[in-house]
Amino acid sequence: MAVVITGASRGIGLGLAEHYRAQGIDVLGTGRSVTADITLDVTQPSSHTEMAEKLGDRAVELLVCNAGVFLDRGNDIDTGYGVDLWAQSFATNVTGVFLSIQALLPHLRRAGNPRIAIISSQMGSSERAGGASYIYRSSKAAVLNLGRNLALDLKDEGIAVGIYHPGWVQTDMGGEAAAITVEQSVAGLTARFAALNLETTGCFEAWDGATLPY
Repeated sequence: MAVVITGASRGIGLGLAEHYRAQGIDVLGTGRSVTADITLDVTQPSSHTEMAEKLGDRAVELLVCNAGVFLDRGNDIDTGYGVDLWAQSFATNVTGVFLSIQALLPHLRRAGNPRIAIISSQMGSSERAGGASYIYRSSKAAVLNLGRNLALDLKDEGIAVGIYHPGWVQTDMGGEAAAITVEQSVAGLTARFAALNLETTGCFEAWDGATLPY
């Protein structure tokens, strides 16, 4: 079993990589740093091509699309939310997810139980609109929609797709006041990934197994 995790240099991505490595699983973590297993800038198509080439003919059973940014925290509706923030956020949180999946589809198709896990957020739920952080919320809503549609199109190929809220986690993004630790989030997420199958494909779940509204 091979697992590819984008954005694995820190936070939840690093925690997931460490979890699977502790089980003796072949893990390839990506990041923009040269210290990553595979250097990947998810916003650059050429970078995805290089990643796929480095994997050769290896089968990937689980792809975790974890790389993401939250650039508009604290922006003011009257003066904030600049065009550059919209472009950067969607390039990473939405387009970057699609490009990662597109690049690794041949590797997923070689696996016996291929699964794609997309890290979104409950902040992308239209039914749980909380105001503010419009760019981040919009990008997470978009990647939720992307995941739901991919689940439909890839089901006949035997590839299951799940969309997940990792919780409010004590990371650089979540802050020290967050509700749960990286270890708690990782334990819950990996259990969700293990349970993902063609019957549950398209699910939108929290780290603790709760079903979330779209």
